[in-house]
Amino acid sequence: MRPVPSAQYSLILRLEIADRPGKLGEVASAIGRAGASIGSVDLVEVKEGFVLRDMTVEAADADHWDEIIAAVNAIDGVTVIDTTDRTFLLHMGGKIEMRNRSPLKTRADLSMAYTPGVARVCEAIAEDPDKAFQYTIKRNTVAVVTDGTAVLGLGDIGPRAALPVMEGKAMLFKEFAGVDAFPICLDTKDVDEIVASVKHLAPVFGGINLEDISAPRCFEIEERLKAELDIPVFHDDQHGTAIVTLAAVMNACKLVGKRLEDLRVLVIGLGAAGIAVTQILMQAGVTHIVGADSRGVVSTERPDYQDGSMTAIKRRYAETTNPDGVTGSPVDAIEGMDLLIGLSGARVFPADALRRMNRDAMVFAMANPTPEVAPEEAAKYARIVATGRSDYPNQINNVLAFPGVFRGALDVRAPQITEEMKMAAARAIADIVGDDELRDDYIIPSVLNRDVAPAVAEAVATEARRVGDDRGGDTIGFAALDVEQIRG
Repeated sequence: MRPVPSAQYSLILRLEIADRPGKLGEVASAIGRAGASIGSVDLVEVKEGFVLRDMTVEAADADHWDEIIAAVNAIDGVTVIDTTDRTFLLHMGGKIEMRNRSPLKTRADLSMAYTPGVARVCEAIAEDPDKAFQYTIKRNTVAVVTDGTAVLGLGDIGPRAALPVMEGKAMLFKEFAGVDAFPICLDTKDVDEIVASVKHLAPVFGGINLEDISAPRCFEIEERLKAELDIPVFHDDQHGTAIVTLAAVMNACKLVGKRLEDLRVLVIGLGAAGIAVTQILMQAGVTHIVGADSRGVVSTERPDYQDGSMTAIKRRYAETTNPDGVTGSPVDAIEGMDLLIGLSGARVFPADALRRMNRDAMVFAMANPTPEVAPEEAAKYARIVATGRSDYPNQINNVLAFPGVFRGALDVRAPQITEEMKMAAARAIADIVGDDELRDDYIIPSVLNRDVAPAVAEAVATEARRVGDDRGGDTIGFAALDVEQIRG
């Protein structure tokens, strides 16, 4: 069964159509039979005997395009003369740009914005470096930093190929929270070099958003930067995912009448996101969590724990989760669970095993673009199903968190984004969906809901003001690990 058409495979067909009655209808019918969706239809030119039209269609994948084009070309009097991939067109020349905030129209403008007037501002900052927050872009600018080693579901594709994602992140910062963000794609995988590079760049920025850096290096990079910088450092793959997941769990529990403290949770996938989701759930009161990686359920009984080859982070995970000592595969561990959280890969969990979960089961299958279990199949056994995709209900998307988190932190000049600030952000997201609005297919706000970022920003800022300069709990969780332990 082919996936449903998606905007990411949107194509503009330039068609030469014979100027005869009914021809446009034939084209539309052919595209519909081919399984595509039609968007806009624009008239480009009228000539004797034919018309030129641009028709936008959405396909299921790139291979689907060939079927659509063949179906249209098979119509007598219709020819596809050109095609344009709308996704690539959107990225042409990049998706972001810099704009001046002040006009440069006169000599007076120039003398204040640049020499000689700018020297006075430089001298003021030299005397009091803190004034950089007042008189430069630093007060509202975030660096989106990656090394390109864990990009989306694509893996290690390098810094240049990661740039379109980082540009997109910068767009979201601006669109939803008015934060100016700039992509920094570093051509190194060395932890020391990454830390040094970010420290050297830090004078320009009011915050650092780490993005798509593979585990376990991401943990050490974040911990070191948090310790050495006086501006917020936030690894979105960990904490953005954790914040939004907790918000969804809070609302899902309201619907099914279960308490966080009573939940039995299975987490599949223990990379950066899986570790952070587990941590925030534990902070929220969940006590029964079992985690599984590619080698099965993590426990103190597993051979790699026994022989000392398990990483320090997973060793701590084994010691602080899985209270019943469950072993085996995720399928073995699903018995009696209330919530399955997938942060791993495509189709790694069989749908029929979900029947062994508790009543009113919840399944958050968040691998993207293909979830751990197909939502349609999961819905046969689970009351609430959430994914990371925009074409299904209950999309758990980090854009609900990171713009507002940084907006709030920047507004109050918070030196850190603490665990308490993350919890406040989760509660703010959950509260956007009123009790009278909650439904099985609506436990989390839409990513386009413009009320979310301001609410998150206010919650984060309020918490930051409450604790002052308190740096809060550790990022890794499960009690503090120092850098040497993380490396170990």
